[in-house]
Amino acid sequence: MTEADLPAVMAIEQVTFPLDAWSEGMMRGELADMPRTRHYVVALVDDEIVAYAGLAAAADQADVQTIAVLEAHRGTGIGGAMLTELLAEATRRGAREVFLEVRADNPQAQGVYRHYGFEEIGTRRRYYDDGTDAIMMRRKLGD
Repeated sequence: MTEADLPAVMAIEQVTFPLDAWSEGMMRGELADMPRTRHYVVALVDDEIVAYAGLAAAADQADVQTIAVLEAHRGTGIGGAMLTELLAEATRRGAREVFLEVRADNPQAQGVYRHYGFEEIGTRRRYYDDGTDAIMMRRKLGD
């Protein structure tokens, strides 16, 4: 992902996370840390950005910052491919564990993460702006 991708990325951000979307300034801040501690990617279909994902990595720990796929492209494998890329990048950077938070009211996303080896490790109460809890998940790497 580059700054040139931000208009498309921010449009996806707004429709995917209408209640707690990141601001463009927050996303620019993430990109400013690439490649030092961040890794962001986009997915294209017919030269159109339809999804994006990001990872934060430091020392032996990484965090999935975000994964967003336009609704018309969900269930096509794009989200899984992006998660696979983030996990590969975490491994390249020497991470031993990858963490994430997922909305408690999003069982589809929770199922995807479980399919990729993530386990529930706790709950962050009222984590999201609308008061929804976050399920914390972790996947160990390389053992």
